[in-house]
Amino acid sequence: MAAPPGSLDRANRAVVAYLDGRRLKGYVYDFSALKDRFRLFPADDPLGRGGTEVEMKDLKAVFFVKDFAGQPGYHESQLAEPSTHGRRIEVTFSDGEQMLGTTEGYNLQRVGFFIFPADVKSNNVRIFVVNKNIRQAKWV
Repeated sequence: MAAPPGSLDRANRAVVAYLDGRRLKGYVYDFSALKDRFRLFPADDPLGRGGTEVEMKDLKAVFFVKDFAGQPGYHESQLAEPSTHGRRIEVTFSDGEQMLGTTEGYNLQRVGFFIFPADVKSNNVRIFVVNKNIRQAKWV
């Protein structure tokens, strides 16, 4: 079990999107795109012990964010701006939501892959998309 370090220096703010619609906010210290699980520590007690074990098979995506408040009312642009993060890709999730961004590592043989948002003003820094829970991914 991954215990949080003594500070938030190495923590990632994350919003975990479950397939059933639930969203949990917290900090992640041990995330790996190669593993099938990680621990999420609550946003209100990020240095506490324990946390919640999260299994990739139950997720739509993991949104690594700049802050938990987000940008209510802001509508992200779907026009991809020039990027240094690979090829443009459009992902359609099993619930019909679509996301446009860029990726350097799309591979169906892995648990998932990272997308960097098309809109540089997005609250999302990067999104980890779980392969088995998407309807379609296509290059654009």
